[in-house]
Amino acid sequence: MSSPGMAGILESSKELDRLKKEQEEVLGEINKLHKKLQANPEMVEKLGDNSLSRLKGFYTRAKELSENEVMVSNMLLSQLDDLLPSGPPGQPRRKIDSNDQKRKRMKNDSEVSRMSSSMRNQLEVFSNLKGQQVAARVLVQEDADKDEWLIVKVTNFDRETKEFEVLDEEPGDDEESGGQRKYKVPVSHVIPFPKQNDPSSAQDFPPRSHVLAVYPGTTALYKATVVNSRKRKTDDYLLEFDDDEEDGTMPQRNVPFYNVVPLPEGHRQ
Repeated sequence: MSSPGMAGILESSKELDRLKKEQEEVLGEINKLHKKLQANPEMVEKLGDNSLSRLKGFYTRAKELSENEVMVSNMLLSQLDDLLPSGPPGQPRRKIDSNDQKRKRMKNDSEVSRMSSSMRNQLEVFSNLKGQQVAARVLVQEDADKDEWLIVKVTNFDRETKEFEVLDEEPGDDEESGGQRKYKVPVSHVIPFPKQNDPSSAQDFPPRSHVLAVYPGTTALYKATVVNSRKRKTDDYLLEFDDDEEDGTMPQRNVPFYNVVPLPEGHRQ
């Protein structure tokens, strides 16, 4: 069994790899739009064309992914520093006395001061999620082979472990659940919802793109496909949820923009 420190490094490495892959996908979409606009620049003047808003959305996402990459990279460096022994290779670690601890605290303080502004901003964003509802992937069963994404309430964010403490306020009808459930989840398993009072915080998803959305009447999120573009930022999304077939047809359901988030990389359901 790997140590907690090594487990953290592996988790951060997976998150860094996920961010890299999503960056490549977003860059690919940006390049497609660039080529389309270069070949037919007058298309943006056509009624109903959303090329520029889509391009803005992709650039916004690319910026977020870049900032997250910096944060996770710094986190990995810090985790590796904690595991690497001090002194020349092969020299055993000596017992840390109080002076060593003071020097270590001073070193940590200086590292924090050198922390990139994007990482500090990201940590601040995470801290400000306390008390808010977010989409989170929680481990309901140890042998679960599917993603379980739920609406949960953030009760705390630990800046050291980069973990959220969340509360499932409606765990269902399971008598053995003992009421509301509490979970600890890494930052990679949490997606903030757009702000209901700020439609500009919502990402624009083009038709046929895949998203993660709250199924109407529940507190669970499932993979869905966007049916058509919204005319206004405040409009609901018209979605088709996977495995939602009724009488041989796929119903189209309205979901508020603030209950729709990007589909996580490698999502399984």
